[in-house]
Amino acid sequence: MRNYLLPALLAITFPVCAQQQENDSLILRNLANEVLTHSTAYANLRELTQQVGGRLAGSPQMVQAEKWGVKVLKDAGADTVYMQACQVPHWVRGAKEEVRVISRRRDFIPPLNVLALGNSIGTAPAGITAPVIEVASFEDLEAKKDKVKGKIVFYNYAFKPEFVRTFESYGDAVKYRGQGASRAAKYGALAVVVRSMSHGANNLPHTGSLRYDEDAPKIPAVAIGLEDADMLSSRLKGESDLKLFFRTNCQMLPDTTGHNVIGEIRGSENPDRYITVGGHLDSWDVNEGAHDDGTGCVQSVELLRAFKALGIKPKNTIRIVLFANEENGARGGKKYAEVAKAKGEQHIFALESDAGGFTPRGFSLMMPDDKRAKVKSWAPLFLPYDVYDFDAVGGGVDVGQLYEAIGTPMGELLPDSQRYFDLHHAANDTFEAVNKREMELGAFSMAGLIYLIDKYGL
Repeated sequence: MRNYLLPALLAITFPVCAQQQENDSLILRNLANEVLTHSTAYANLRELTQQVGGRLAGSPQMVQAEKWGVKVLKDAGADTVYMQACQVPHWVRGAKEEVRVISRRRDFIPPLNVLALGNSIGTAPAGITAPVIEVASFEDLEAKKDKVKGKIVFYNYAFKPEFVRTFESYGDAVKYRGQGASRAAKYGALAVVVRSMSHGANNLPHTGSLRYDEDAPKIPAVAIGLEDADMLSSRLKGESDLKLFFRTNCQMLPDTTGHNVIGEIRGSENPDRYITVGGHLDSWDVNEGAHDDGTGCVQSVELLRAFKALGIKPKNTIRIVLFANEENGARGGKKYAEVAKAKGEQHIFALESDAGGFTPRGFSLMMPDDKRAKVKSWAPLFLPYDVYDFDAVGGGVDVGQLYEAIGTPMGELLPDSQRYFDLHHAANDTFEAVNKREMELGAFSMAGLIYLIDKYGL
């Protein structure tokens, strides 16, 4: 029998869908206008980076940053602001590291530009003087394992330039920073020097955390700038008996108390259902932590401010979380997920910004295919803002804890990545390196996505 109702239903449905899209487009336009015209994110970032500065977990600057977080969330109009305590590591770099080449040529070589890796032990006060052996990879280390004992291992593994998405280069190389010390220590190495995780055209060393294996001795480790890494490699080719003097002064102190700083807009219909948005409040001690991750924090706060300014009343409670201790322990993300699981909280989605404040290109997503398809159906709404990529798979380190603990769908803002690893974990990650408009476009993109997820669900 012919269905006479179908044409009538289609005639009703299509105009409704078109009207919904038009309404959503208007809300996103209003959000963009609000953020691009009245944003406080850049001023907040200036205060965090230049008045607080580097804010490694356990440091006095960590405490100052937490106070800053409470203030900016209150100023943004959060309904509730509170701190969630967690134990964080307290690693201290100490006096400046020193690594020098000792050559039989007796020519002067300036001290190498290095930074101790986070969580590394220090040397004895007298330092270490030992021959250096270069390895190109872990496979090369295995091939040379009988020659490693009593030496300093130099991991000279470069970022692969052929990856257009530079996080793929980082993912490929970062194992040498994370695992290199323990892998070399198993064969009797005294210390390690690791080529910096960067393809920047400078000689700045890039720090970052390592992980010690329980079944290997702990040995000190530093990252070396790219120009000095190339110089050291070149010298070793003609001088196999080259030695290094190696001294670091870092130490791990007992854990201390840090805090996730949390601000909420209470849901108007489902106050006990949560959407989490955040970045990590800590940074390394050698820079101002502007792109990593000051921008992610102020973008998240700006989302809350823009919702309040426009009178947007979300159905679900939106939590802005400034996570503690992402850099050398991820203790803040773990505590947040632990509490959410213990309370049986219902989390709809978690979004993180921790890839820099550069021009937004899209979002990586970690969720079932049907939910991803729903998010991708909103892509046309973002095209006027040159945000188009919803295909990447992934999410941030901190919201990843929530994904692992209770299966919350997650995502991460994807800015253009070409310049990020020029300054990631290096001294040039400063306020001046952030472009105001690029960062604000990222804040708007986050606000637009959260508006749609709150409205339609996943």
